[in-house]
Amino acid sequence: MGAKGQLSAEMLVVLVVILGLAVILASTLMKSASKAANAADQKTDAVLQASNSSVINGASGDYCATDSDCASNSCDTYTKKCV
Repeated sequence: MGAKGQLSAEMLVVLVVILGLAVILASTLMKSASKAANAADQKTDAVLQASNSSVINGASGDYCATDSDCASNSCDTYTKKCV
């Protein structure tokens, strides 16, 4: 008779196979998540570059915080409007 709590060789083999499959699955999921993150970063960069290229400096009377916000490069700091 076998001792209580003793694992058979077959059970150990099954355990090793299950753990191996779990490691392979985790590795595959990590690679997939990494690819998705890279794709999202590329799309975000493309959108930000497109939005930055379409920014136009303010016309006379538009709100501004600094001179670079105005097409004339002149911001009245008291009224916060482009001159």
